Amino acid sequence: MSGRTERLDELLREEISAILSRDVQDPRIGFVTITRVEVTRDLSHATVWVSIIGTPEDRRESMRGLERAMPFVRVRLAPLRMRRIPQLHVRYDESVERGTRVLRLLDELERGEEPSDAAVSGESLPTPGPRPAEEPTAADEATASAPTIGRRRPPRPRDAARRARR
Repeated sequence: MSGRTERLDELLREEISAILSRDVQDPRIGFVTITRVEVTRDLSHATVWVSIIGTPEDRRESMRGLERAMPFVRVRLAPLRMRRIPQLHVRYDESVERGTRVLRLLDELERGEEPSDAAVSGESLPTPGPRPAEEPTAADEATASAPTIGRRRPPRPRDAARRARR
């Protein structure tokens, strides 16, 4: 992908996000984030990837609302003065859910539990909870007092004097 299309992708992502938050009044559209936009080489079509927070039913309703709003958003993109405003296609970005699943698995491993591979229903983002305070172990204290390898020592005054004479 060229730098030009990458800049166009980013511009469209920002403009579509602004239009959705400012001009679209559809109550079905909930907590939506435009994660990325991908424009085809001929600039005739653009895939708008969205992440939606909420239950699966909320996500379905938000997707319906977004699909209905895309022609309106396309008209609102006219001030960009592009030769051709691309047709907008909405797709759900599952990367947030995959990231959430990985975070949950890591959290379960950290707590010493057996990781569950079951699909998590309900909210698509984890609710942060308090982390238990951990006592430092003897190994942590030994590591903290050990010298750092690879760090340069500060120059001594006589080294600076030698360099100045060269």
